[in-house]
Amino acid sequence: MSFGTVMIFPALFAAGMTLIDTSDSVLMVGAYGWAFLNPIRKIWYNLTITAISALVAMLVGGIEALGLIADKLELNGVFWDLIGRLNEGLAGFGYFVVGIFIISWIASYLIYRWRGFGRIVVERA
Repeated sequence: MSFGTVMIFPALFAAGMTLIDTSDSVLMVGAYGWAFLNPIRKIWYNLTITAISALVAMLVGGIEALGLIADKLELNGVFWDLIGRLNEGLAGFGYFVVGIFIISWIASYLIYRWRGFGRIVVERA
């Protein structure tokens, strides 16, 4: 293969990362802009993002830990086979995580509106 042909892969990777990072930045600027207009929104946003982040971290860590346990102790069975399949498919889990965050942002916004948190008046000192 020529040098130019080999170098197309890093260029494609850089283009893909640029697209994803730019999309992420635009989304986060919108989310932060919405959250920081009102102190109650800021608290609600921080609680939602922290809870979802902790849930995702525990889920990924739990799958990894159970996969290691099953591998080292050579455990078999329906549960351990499921853990093995989940562990093998963890590379594509990022799409699921993005979906979880989008759904949680939508749910958070709807609950925020439904419960009337936007009508709470906060006096500034």
